[in-house]
Order: sequence, then C-alpha cells, then structure tokens
Amino acid sequence: MLSNLAVRDIETLVHPYTNLATHRETGPLVLESGKGVYVYDSAGKEYLEGMAGLWCTALGYSNQELIEAAYEQMKKLPFQHIFGGRSHDPAIELAEKLKEIAPVPISKVFYGASGSDANDTQIKIVWYMNNALGRPQKKKIISRLKGYHGVTVASASLTGLPNNHIDFDLPLPGILHTSCPHHYRFAEPGESEQDFSSRMAAELEEMILREGPDTVAAFIAEPVMGAGGAITPPAGYFEKINAVLAKYDILFIADEVITGFGRTGNMFGTTTYGLAADTLSCAKQITSAYFPLSAVLMNERVYEVLVDQSRKIGTFGHGNTYAGHPVGCAVAVKTLEIYQRDKIVEHVRSVSPTFLRRLTKLEEHPLVGEARGVGLIGGVELVRDKTTKAAFEIKKGVGPKSVFFAQQEGLILRAMGDRVAFCPPLIMKEAEIEEMFDRYGRALDKTLAWAKAEGLLAA
Repeated sequence: MLSNLAVRDIETLVHPYTNLATHRETGPLVLESGKGVYVYDSAGKEYLEGMAGLWCTALGYSNQELIEAAYEQMKKLPFQHIFGGRSHDPAIELAEKLKEIAPVPISKVFYGASGSDANDTQIKIVWYMNNALGRPQKKKIISRLKGYHGVTVASASLTGLPNNHIDFDLPLPGILHTSCPHHYRFAEPGESEQDFSSRMAAELEEMILREGPDTVAAFIAEPVMGAGGAITPPAGYFEKINAVLAKYDILFIADEVITGFGRTGNMFGTTTYGLAADTLSCAKQITSAYFPLSAVLMNERVYEVLVDQSRKIGTFGHGNTYAGHPVGCAVAVKTLEIYQRDKIVEHVRSVSPTFLRRLTKLEEHPLVGEARGVGLIGGVELVRDKTTKAAFEIKKGVGPKSVFFAQQEGLILRAMGDRVAFCPPLIMKEAEIEEMFDRYGRALDKTLAWAKAEGLLAA
C-alpha cells in the first residue's frame, strides 16, 4: 500500500526520466535525509548512494562547510544579477579559480544554472561567433550517438539518445551525430581499440567532408559518456579526433558536466584523455550539487569575437536571471577550496584501484558482458549471452531490474537501458566501495535468478 507521501507525489509531480504510467502504480522512493555517502528514505532505511545523486554530490551529503557558505552568503547578499555590468565578489572569485584550474588556456567564464543551459549557450556562441566572422554557413555542430548534453531544445538536439528526440520533433536541423566510440559494443571482430579509434576518426572526417568543412562549426564530446552508459573512450580516440578537428578549423567543445572536478582522477576529464578543447561546459560537481550552477569556460579567441560583436551591436544579448547567483558562486568557491585542501583528486586516485578492481571483477558474473571505468565512474553492460554479446530485448528491463534489486540491497544506482552506472561521491572510502560492490553482487544474483525464471537467457 502506498504511503500518504507517495500518494501526494503521484497527484502533484511530473518526474523526469520516469515511466509516468508505471509511476502511478509503484510510487516514488521518498528520500528524507543524507549523511556522507548514505541517504535515508521516509521509513528510515539506509542506502549507499552509488550515483552521487545524479553524478554530482561529490562531497556527499550534509557537508557543514558548504551549508555554512550558503548561509553566510544569504545573510550578506542573497541575490544579485550580473546583467549590465553589475558584479559581486563570489562571481569574480569563482571565475578566477576556474581560470586557474582549467585544463586548457581559458580567458573568460560565463555562468548559467545547469549543464543543459551551459550547452545551449555553447550552441548560441558557436552560431554567433561564425556570423560575426562572416561565415554564416559554418553553423553545423557534430555530437555523437549516445552522447548526452542536456534537455533544452538545443542541447537535447546534441544529445544522441532516441528517447530525448522521439515525439519532441528533435533534433534541430544542423545538429549531426557521428558514431558512438564504444569498443565493446561496436568494434568489428578482432578490431583493436587503436584501430577502432582510427575508424571512428575516419567516420567523423567523412561526415565533415560530406557536409562540407565550411559548414561544420564545432564538435562536442564528453570525456566519458555519462547518461549514454558511462562509456569510457577507447585507446587513442581523442588524439585522433583532435587531429581531424584541427585539420578543418572546427571548435572542440568539451562537456565536463559529469567529469569535471576530480571524477576521472584528474581535475578535468580533458586532462585525463587529452582533449584539445576550445571551450568547456561545467556544472554538477562545481558546487557538489548544493546549488544549481553552471559555467562555460572559453578561450581568448572566442571571447574576442564576443567583444567585437558587442562593440558592433551594443550588447551581448544572452544570459539568464540566475547567472552568477552569489549563493551558488559562494558555494562553488568553498567546494573548490575543499577539493584542493582535502586533496580530493589525490583521494580519487588512491581509491580508484579498489573501485576498478571490484568493477572489472563483475565481468565474471554470468550476466555481465563488460565492466569498465576510470577514476570513480564506470559502467556495467548486462547481456543475454557473454560469448556472442547478444543483448536482451530492451523492453524486458533487465538493467532496471538489477537496479531495483540493488535498491532492495540498500544501494542506489542508475540503469540506462541494460547498462548500469556507478558514480559514487568522491569522498567514498575503500571499505564503502567494497560494500557498494558486495551489495550489487547480491543484486546481480537476484537478477540472474529472475532472468532464468522469466526465460530470458540464451539456451
């Protein structure tokens, strides 16, 4: 029987990324509190938070320093916009810190409220820039199948996932998608990672040539593909992609919304994988998710065009009310201070071997075809047949079922089809990592028993 809270939820909320029909029958998991790497539901049950909320609560729950930073800023200046040349200390200090730690040379920072609007801004800047440079035909942006870049009309067009397009009349014209660089799923028999990467780069170049290099403005990529399945790139991939983009004067937009601020064992995934980025999108861990905030980091080349056009038009006609919100910026400044003071990146490096050892060991399970990651992010692909890599019918919901069983075991994960993501808070300790995988191991065993009972496995 559904609780009163669950009934109230069903009658009032539309939940993102939820089967709304099923939700009316099952109701929500109502979470009421959190501490460290644990969260607690309305019945008091404890869960290990294996997804850092939604790839974002890097410092875990109830961090008093972040709470106090928000409180102190609210007492001093709870809101002020930065339109028309206004400013405040937190916005300035945060921009200085972001420039200091950026993985590539950065000139300026533009604030927003989410990863989606950061990538929406990226598209607008690309179009604006090429108009300013007298190249109105150079507007197309190439993303990747299974890439995830947001849910606004423009950023959802960049996203390469069918459910973000079906019946939304997306993607917009001029947004293209090249191949997904998932070696396990898309490599040809016997094809090495390096050879697969070469083929991916060749396919990108073929697309550019087919469209016309003078019409292609930018390429956007996540260092690790997040909502597409927590997919790490194959060996040599970004080195080869960098060369193609440089050849045709195409901007590289690095979507660091998930990988920024320590997730991959470096402050940015751009460093981990050697992306030759011109601009970066940041959000999520910039405040450890304690306040909505995003930032677009741009190089001097891009910024100078904005200045020249502002001189010509009279303004830079873009921004939103909460851009550079003083509370968000103050929380972000404190978050970055904690990352550096507590050596969070070094901590990720120290516990990552345990995380990756336990992650890859899952490949021994009968249901697991691939388990791969970097730093403290990884993905597991559940398959019907390990030898042939045959997938389950997606409508059977094997991945979601394993996440349901994990929830029964007191572990929160996320299923994206039959890929299951692990992305714990960056403060997670080795013993907690071991417990996380112990709980998922039990969930996998339950999933296997269920799949056998349902007749879903290969004969």
